[in-house]
Amino acid sequence: MLQSSSIPVRRARALKITQRTDIGLAAVALGAWYGNSVLAAIDLLSAPNYHSRQQRTKRLMPLDIGTREVSHVTILDLRGRIVLGEEIDDLRLAVRNLIEEGKKKIILNLAEVDYIDSSGVGELVGCFTAVRKAGGELKLLNLTRKVHDVLHITKLYTVFDIRDDEFHAVKSFDYFFAK
Repeated sequence: MLQSSSIPVRRARALKITQRTDIGLAAVALGAWYGNSVLAAIDLLSAPNYHSRQQRTKRLMPLDIGTREVSHVTILDLRGRIVLGEEIDDLRLAVRNLIEEGKKKIILNLAEVDYIDSSGVGELVGCFTAVRKAGGELKLLNLTRKVHDVLHITKLYTVFDIRDDEFHAVKSFDYFFAK
């Protein structure tokens, strides 16, 4: 007889406190006590979170990377979230593959990136330094408001060449046009 509650409960199940007393089990009363039993409990150890070492079975919004070339400049169109996990691994692999192929003029189009965390910012810096070490250049294009704010707070807007227009971003690699 579980009663409804306004408390969001994931993986709730009925049990008695005396049945299981693990550290990872948080008992939450959802409205009424019956003797020594609690109506529901949340198993904190079974649900993976940001700090857990368990693999997530389903990504919230995977990072999709589309590649195209315009005037000898490679543009990576990113869509999704740049966060710790497979997403930054995908970005790192895409940029490293371009460097290995000899493509050293790279633009990251962030128009459809809705979220970036500190690991994602670190990966952008890592990609920037990898391209620079290979003798190339990496620029950012079409930043969303959230990504723009993160780069301003971290003062990384001074490190990256950030463009709002694809035409000018591509032409900025041309020595004569950049002057």
